[in-house]
Amino acid sequence: MEEEIKMYLDEARDLMEKAVQHTQREFTKIRAGKASPEMLNGLLVDYYGTPTPITQVASVNTPDARSITIKPFEKSMIGKIEKAIKDSDLGIQPNNDGELIRLSMPPLTEERRQKLVKQVKQEGEAGKVSVRNIRKDINGSLKDLQKEGASEDAIKRAEEKVQKFTDEFISKVDDIVNKKEIELMTV
Repeated sequence: MEEEIKMYLDEARDLMEKAVQHTQREFTKIRAGKASPEMLNGLLVDYYGTPTPITQVASVNTPDARSITIKPFEKSMIGKIEKAIKDSDLGIQPNNDGELIRLSMPPLTEERRQKLVKQVKQEGEAGKVSVRNIRKDINGSLKDLQKEGASEDAIKRAEEKVQKFTDEFISKVDDIVNKKEIELMTV
């Protein structure tokens, strides 16, 4: 039973770590006035009937802090990439010269910054909910172990460790939310 308890604790830690990493990846999509190729992560284009990430059909570069260039590997993709950017919630107007697409990052207005901070807080809350759901699932598995004959004391200690993990990872989410909020509000 001790090995199973340890296995559940390791699983809890791994899953919570992944939840925090996912939250961090989501934050890279929220721009802070600086151009970043990661902003395009999650944007899919129709590549011969298959939704494909932009980075797999074009090279994406940042020639300077305020712009991104996208050069399709096939010229026929330029219109589809442009459409995907226009249809996205990036709020950036693509500039197509027939060879490549340029994205210019407009400076963020105070209103836009506030919206982005709100979005960051929502993503952070979603990350914390994921961590709490993992705690709930692992604790349920531990209760099942107790029904199978594990000692009540061992289960209590394991639940306390799971709670420590939960507090630790929720604190990590709070930290990355605060850092992103500061980054967004810095003019």
